[in-house]
Amino acid sequence: MPLIPKDTEKTAAFEPRGKTSRPRAIRRLVIWYRRNAAVTTIVDTAANSASVAGNVAGNMVSSAGSVVTSASSMAGSMLQPLVFDPLRRLQGGDGDLESRSFEDAERLWIAVDGMGGDNAPGEILDGCLQALQRLPIRIKFVGEIEKVFYSAKELELEESLNDAITKGYIELVRSGTSVEMNEEATSVRKKRDASINVAMDLVKKGEATSVYSAGNSGAMMASAIFRLGRLKGIDRPAIGALFPTKDPGQPVLVLDVGANMDCKPNYLHQFALLGNIYSRDVLQVKKPRIGLLNIGEESCKGNDLSLQTYDLLSGEERFNFAGNCEGRDVLSGEFDVVVCDGFTGNVLLKFLESVGSVLLDVLRAELPRGRRGKVGSAFLISNLKRIKKRLDHAEHGGALLLGVNGICVIGHGSSKALSVVSALRLAHSASKHGVMDDLAQLQNPQVLTV
Repeated sequence: MPLIPKDTEKTAAFEPRGKTSRPRAIRRLVIWYRRNAAVTTIVDTAANSASVAGNVAGNMVSSAGSVVTSASSMAGSMLQPLVFDPLRRLQGGDGDLESRSFEDAERLWIAVDGMGGDNAPGEILDGCLQALQRLPIRIKFVGEIEKVFYSAKELELEESLNDAITKGYIELVRSGTSVEMNEEATSVRKKRDASINVAMDLVKKGEATSVYSAGNSGAMMASAIFRLGRLKGIDRPAIGALFPTKDPGQPVLVLDVGANMDCKPNYLHQFALLGNIYSRDVLQVKKPRIGLLNIGEESCKGNDLSLQTYDLLSGEERFNFAGNCEGRDVLSGEFDVVVCDGFTGNVLLKFLESVGSVLLDVLRAELPRGRRGKVGSAFLISNLKRIKKRLDHAEHGGALLLGVNGICVIGHGSSKALSVVSALRLAHSASKHGVMDDLAQLQNPQVLTV
């Protein structure tokens, strides 16, 4: 066997290794990476975008540093209302959740039913304290004082609560026994000092701009009707919920989602009028597209309720009726307001609430396991978080009770701190935009009585 010269042997030792000499783990990683086209595309796109952005930013800063600085401050002041308004962004980013500093003069009073919900008063209080740091609001927290302080001590919120009370950002308002989740809505007549009644009275007296409760939704609706009264021309209030669409910055308002199980055509017509005003004033949609939830796009489709309602909406000149909306089109972004009866709307709402968690479970099950799965998840984790954020009902907090003479936000019965913050953000936004002024001008709409 011929001997290899020493020089040749030394040179061969420093030559780069071929594919066959790579460690097995690295070869597997390369093969997996190449096979997963989606991951490759995401990484390559992010890398290219980062590179281009870096070059552009470098050139701009080096050539016009002072101009960039002044333009940034100007843009920040001009865009602040849009960035702060969660209804325009539908909580599309994490910036909403950062603590901010506000002038005391811009803080609005919101009444909170501290005893409503499965996790009251602890989680409700926790959410309120967090909201005080993120929103320009003050809170009148209505509840049984002893239980409130006990929960604050149990959750280690005593210091934060006392500090908020000292600053005048939160005021504890004593109430009697609350209306339980399993009680009839008419219980609000018997329990006159229930927390939801006391909170409603604060809005009626003008001591708060809006009210929030995660308690018995039927009781809240009854209390709002008895204490605040209905708007003129509105027969039945409706619960309106914001659903995400393909456009993360523009949700769709769906109503009714549970207040009225059996509806008449004139009820749905009134829901459309209410939704149009809210979408225009609060969501800042210039000409909202109104849709009627139905089983087909054609005007001849649907049951008697749908057919009669279609005739009413198509002849209305006060809003833009875009026609029937099929179930698959609700989240398409083609409609700004979708009206339906409370039974159908509630089924739709509960179904949507399950989509986020089910979708994430499916993605987890489909991702490769072991080391390959961990690497793949690392590339996709930010995308998965954004998907969950857009579909998680806790991110949207609550639904609006439209048609009563006051701003009322109904929270989910299982609401926790994050949901409370989101709901208070919704209440603040509605109060800030003066939606009640336009709703009050809705006098005796011409509707068909059936």
